[in-house]
Amino acid sequence: MLQEERHNFIVQKINSHNKVIASDLCVQLGVSLDTVRRDIKELERKGKVIKVHGGAVSPNFQQPFQQPEVYALQEKMEISKKAVKLIKDGMTLLVGGGTVMVELVRILPERLKGTLFTVSPLVALEAAQRSTVEVVLLGGNLSRNSYICTGASVASAINEIRVDLCFLGTNGLSLAEGVTDYDWEVAQIKKAIINSASRCALLSISEKIGTVQKVNVCNLNAIDYLVTELAADDKKLLPFRGCKVL
Repeated sequence: MLQEERHNFIVQKINSHNKVIASDLCVQLGVSLDTVRRDIKELERKGKVIKVHGGAVSPNFQQPFQQPEVYALQEKMEISKKAVKLIKDGMTLLVGGGTVMVELVRILPERLKGTLFTVSPLVALEAAQRSTVEVVLLGGNLSRNSYICTGASVASAINEIRVDLCFLGTNGLSLAEGVTDYDWEVAQIKKAIINSASRCALLSISEKIGTVQKVNVCNLNAIDYLVTELAADDKKLLPFRGCKVL
């Protein structure tokens, strides 16, 4: 594979998942670790990525309190418009992290009644500003990669609550492996969130369909709603009819 092709591949992965792992790229690209490191270094020089230990992250994802360009923003806004229709007055909600969740809470009904728990400081700030819903931030160790709170104290707090509906994003979604993530700590929080919810909505841009990350989160039978930017009858979604597709 030519250098330009490798660079395009790495940037696409960064845009989709906010982070890449160097060892994973070696396998996916069929090159040595030294080659991947050189590619990341060159992309960092061009301002495309930020090099971190073991890989690279998106430069936008490192600046959460500014207004960076959001990857696939139009798709995420469309997903949010569909997902917000699942929310009814009086519900207790539990919302994960990520840019699609930020877009979701930005369009919460202004006079929404109910309680919104979240593990994301960014989601909590947006929800508190946009709606009258009661917002509860479940705090713990702040992940530098995902900007959500993780750790045993957060998992324990989640296990003590029961919610009507949870919203989660994903870094991998496939028929065979279900919902997957690249971060073990984040995956444990997602598992706790799913266990605490009567129903679970998975929000994902369609390009993540068919991708698999290292850490299992749940099987598809744990997901009640799959929300993407695609039309519900899109043939790419036909294999996922076990959950309600929006």
